[in-house]
Amino acid sequence: MSDRAPGVCGVLSPEPPKPHTPPGVQVARIAAGQHGVISTAQLASCGLSGQAITLRSRNGQLHRVHRGVYAVGSIPLTLEARFMAAVLAGGERAVLSHFAAAALWGLLAWEERHPEVTVVGWATGRRQGLRVHRARRLDARDVKRKDAIRVTSPARTLLDLAGAITPVALRRAIRQALGDRLVTVAQLAGVLTRANGHRGAGALAAVITDGLVPTRSALEDALLDLLADAGLPAPEVNRPLALDGRTVVPDLRWPERRLVVEADGAAWHDNPIARADDAERQALLEAHGERVVRVTWHQILGQPQQTLDRIRAALTPD
Repeated sequence: MSDRAPGVCGVLSPEPPKPHTPPGVQVARIAAGQHGVISTAQLASCGLSGQAITLRSRNGQLHRVHRGVYAVGSIPLTLEARFMAAVLAGGERAVLSHFAAAALWGLLAWEERHPEVTVVGWATGRRQGLRVHRARRLDARDVKRKDAIRVTSPARTLLDLAGAITPVALRRAIRQALGDRLVTVAQLAGVLTRANGHRGAGALAAVITDGLVPTRSALEDALLDLLADAGLPAPEVNRPLALDGRTVVPDLRWPERRLVVEADGAAWHDNPIARADDAERQALLEAHGERVVRVTWHQILGQPQQTLDRIRAALTPD
């Protein structure tokens, strides 16, 4: 007598069907990976018809952000969600770019403006609430993902910015990117070789040929700009020194003149502990033959000529 189960007839029964994941759960999963926003194409892939999308929009489950893009659940949106929504609205060939990309990378403070995206190929007209740029092509090296958002690389972002901001602002953005180790000078040179007539290429090339170095603060940026505009020799910036078993990092230093300039910003130096540390660092530097000149925001911005005269005098051989 056969020990097979009745009805099997020698063939194993198929796996029982897996329970269907409800559309609402699928929508929530996708939106969770996209800062809470989702496109109509993605909603359709979850099994929602146009009518179902309209119904969910009416009852507050979906909130329209751009044409074809919705926020799932609560609003207002985070900045990252707004950037993600802009990329989704731009379509499969869109990447966050220009000022929006710079804000995402932390190179510029975000100002309330329409997010910008670059679309490879033909950009299909205007999109309300967005600024759309068109690129003939974007090299794979010029597209990254940050916080799950497709975005131009830091180097490409700086190229795009170079055609839209002042040289001073561009120098500061480049120093910020170098200081945060988002780019290297080689990567900036590389993006220039792929520029293909980009309007920002000349401005970017002009700045990086100055031999930019990373800084740690906007105050150091302002001081370096002041020195460069006056034609003073470029210093070492944030180059560590080993002194008596300690590592000291002067803000600016001219080693051949044994001169250090310390930029005292209120955010980091205007408290008793910081002032005591500054005094200790200065004493250590001076004990090893360095001369130290201290400058403040007020002196750099309010008394630039006096500041230059002090540094120029310190640099002048006796």
